[in-house]
Amino acid sequence: MSPRAQWKGYLKFGEVNCAVALYTAVSTSERISFHTLNRETGNRVRREFVDSDTGRPVPREDQVKGYELNKGDYIALEPEEITASIPESDKVLHVKAFLACTDIDDVYFDRPYYLAPSDKVSEEAFTLIREGMRKTKVAAIAQAVLFRRLRTLMIRAHGKGLIATTLNFDYEVRSAGEAFEDVPDLQIKGEMLDLAKHIISTKKGTFDASQFDDRYEAALTELVKAKIEGKAIPKRKPEKTAKVTDLMDALRQSAATAGKTKAGAQRPAKKSISTSDRARASRSAPSSRPQRKAS
Repeated sequence: MSPRAQWKGYLKFGEVNCAVALYTAVSTSERISFHTLNRETGNRVRREFVDSDTGRPVPREDQVKGYELNKGDYIALEPEEITASIPESDKVLHVKAFLACTDIDDVYFDRPYYLAPSDKVSEEAFTLIREGMRKTKVAAIAQAVLFRRLRTLMIRAHGKGLIATTLNFDYEVRSAGEAFEDVPDLQIKGEMLDLAKHIISTKKGTFDASQFDDRYEAALTELVKAKIEGKAIPKRKPEKTAKVTDLMDALRQSAATAGKTKAGAQRPAKKSISTSDRARASRSAPSSRPQRKAS
């Protein structure tokens, strides 16, 4: 079954345009999710909004958004006021510029989407845009109203289609200055730097997402499966990490064993969890996991 498009509109640069559909590229729907239960009755707990002063429940129709001016002092915003302030969507991804894919710091990357032609008529124009960017090795910077917000996107060729990555605005990205201000300016050279370079060279490999396990998710699946089947709950022992007392000695030990375990070497077989077990666990598991809402 074809995936459901999250958004449909037009991709346009100059006088060239084509109808496109935006599809979610990343999803957390396969993760184990939980509900919150009453331990005594086993019933699901229902969330309720109450007045902070009276403690009385507030009906949905009486709930409005509020912006805090000062501590405990709010200005209320009616739903129709918020709706009127949202930019109108013309359903067009307006290309503003083309630039090298590496020109954007990945700290600005937000969420990726697949972009594909939404009808047969647009396939030629879509292919032209895709191949033009692929041959010139550039990405397009475009803007459109998506999910009620004006968003900036980086669009680049990907296989037979395009990837459109929403970008964070400048005010949303914190300066690295504060995070790094206490990092001293140390000069590393000589044998210590040579050893580090040697270890890095022996560990070079390629990225393969399938080779990285979500151990937390696997552990939860095993836990739920054990509870369903009435088996003993598996226990995990914390991994011990040796305390580094001498950096040079640690580098020498690492360099001595680095060649024996190169990146990309045959990994031990993973303990697989069947799709049926995962699905059964997901259905049976009690989801306190907050859902990320499209903004």
